[in-house]
Amino acid sequence: MHTQGSGKTIGFGLIGAGMIANYHAAAIQALAAHHNVRLVGIACRTAATAEQFALKHGLPFHTSDTAALVAHPDIDVVCIVTPSGAHLEPALQAIAAGKHVVVEKPLEISVARVDAMLAAADRAGLMVAAIFQARFSEGARALKAALDRGRFGRLSLCSAYVKWYRSKEYYKGWKGTLALDGGGALMNQAIHAVDLLQWLAGMPSEVFAWTTRRVHTGIEAEDTACASLRFAHGALGSIEATTAAWPGWERRIDICGEFGSASIEDDRIVRWDFREAEPGDAALLAANGGQAQSGAGAPDQISFHGHLRQLEEVVLALEGQAPLSVSGRDARNTVSLVCGIYESAKRGVPVQL
Repeated sequence: MHTQGSGKTIGFGLIGAGMIANYHAAAIQALAAHHNVRLVGIACRTAATAEQFALKHGLPFHTSDTAALVAHPDIDVVCIVTPSGAHLEPALQAIAAGKHVVVEKPLEISVARVDAMLAAADRAGLMVAAIFQARFSEGARALKAALDRGRFGRLSLCSAYVKWYRSKEYYKGWKGTLALDGGGALMNQAIHAVDLLQWLAGMPSEVFAWTTRRVHTGIEAEDTACASLRFAHGALGSIEATTAAWPGWERRIDICGEFGSASIEDDRIVRWDFREAEPGDAALLAANGGQAQSGAGAPDQISFHGHLRQLEEVVLALEGQAPLSVSGRDARNTVSLVCGIYESAKRGVPVQL
């Protein structure tokens, strides 16, 4: 992998100027206080939007031409923040120009499009990092560490629940379309929970699922889904997702096993019960029981600090100081799992993953 020397400023560029682009901009500019990084510019199809974004965030460069953005000599990393089904083409442009790419979740909307992106990056020797900032919360990290140490023993049930609400106005654009969103409540809103579940418990080996439209009947994709899971290690589980549950509850992950069970709601640990307690358990539960960062009722309710932690890891990986924990290959699993659920729902049969 190509690395940047610690003496060189790592320049970032953005492709896309939607809501999530503001989170990337804020995170990169906060990183500049402690790392040798700089947010150089933005590309957006609408020149006026690109200009407004550049003025808002104090960027020296803006353009409506993605080719000009990826060719900029001061840009080393391109953040792809376009709609989900439009990640591949700008990523390929950036890779062809010799740039590393950071891609918002999901990496793409089909396994074939994910594989095309990863293959191009492999040929060029460049990094593909996928944004799954929920993995960087203290609660998720503590749960992962406990699993890795075997504190749960044999797992029995591993499940994820996303009972959120989105307004009718939310779906006026590309959200909920098959071409650009690639799906509905699962592929967009529940994708972080799906990713956390497969990161924590492992990839399911088999799924059986149903999807439906209960409230947002005008969209192409599902607003509600339910899947039963079988894991390779023998545990069972489920995934529930909806954008039709007013007012929206916290995202929840439950991991249950023979020696203990735990639950996280958004980034907080809310249950931490083990047959054999350890000295740090009470302190861990107390420290992680504060205010959650939740997107349950609206997507703009989260902070940019998860992006900050993850983009900092990207910088450290480019400098050769730390490994990249959410690589493109890792993020491929999450897309594969969602697509397997959709296939099962469509065919009405269990699907092997």
